[in-house]
Amino acid sequence: MKLRFTKMHGLGNDFVVIDATRAPVDLTPARVKAIADRHFGVGCDQLLVVEPAARPDVDFRYRIFNADGGEVEQCGNGARCFVRFVHDKRLTDKAEIRVETRSGIIAPRLRADGLVTVDMGVPELAPAKVPFVSDSDAVVQPLQVGADTVAITAVSMGNPHAVQVVADVDAAPVVEQGARIERHERFPARVNAGFLQVVDAHEARLRVFERGAGETLACGTGACAAVVAGILRGLLETPVRVHTRGGELEIAWDGPGTPVRMTGPAVTVFEGEMELA
Repeated sequence: MKLRFTKMHGLGNDFVVIDATRAPVDLTPARVKAIADRHFGVGCDQLLVVEPAARPDVDFRYRIFNADGGEVEQCGNGARCFVRFVHDKRLTDKAEIRVETRSGIIAPRLRADGLVTVDMGVPELAPAKVPFVSDSDAVVQPLQVGADTVAITAVSMGNPHAVQVVADVDAAPVVEQGARIERHERFPARVNAGFLQVVDAHEARLRVFERGAGETLACGTGACAAVVAGILRGLLETPVRVHTRGGELEIAWDGPGTPVRMTGPAVTVFEGEMELA
């Protein structure tokens, strides 16, 4: 099987994007892992598939596969790359499109300056909707991680996040603790572990250990979840510049019941073809 692809990234969070609008693509977990392998494949954090709309009120369907082969609900940096891709491939001439994901509808918009703004939808805060096992709906909740107890805020941006506030994101145990939080028994669908450092009311730094991918250079939904958590805790005010290891995002949120808006870049790196077994 020969597969045409486009390599893209959003702040270093890198993707292989596949156009399946004309014909379906048979992607098994083994094939996704082969594509994502950085030594024997193309290499990526996630694989994105552009499919034709399956309902009349959207323009496209958007599927996301992590590097471990598992399909997930949402990817914010990928959403920005998605709208750049469909424009570059002339699959649409709309500046703003409506895209169906496993977790609902998102609305990315390509701006005149080349940046992309995405309406990421209303965050879910109820533990059962995250999902997060808890008998409390408190904004800050204790989570036992090995010998440590950390204070997290559980947020779903269509995918689950556990955000903790740290004094210094560079010194935070992102890899070691993130791996434990990702598979914590209180998160039955696993979780993205966010480590948030507040710089001031409108500026923050962030690292994220992503579910199924490990630490990435940037996480769009993680930035959204972190800002939601920071605002709910009274530590941040909209809008917020979020500095990741791959670059900067602007996140705006007007409070509970309103959607999160994310703005950032989307870059095409190269195109190619890969032979798959």
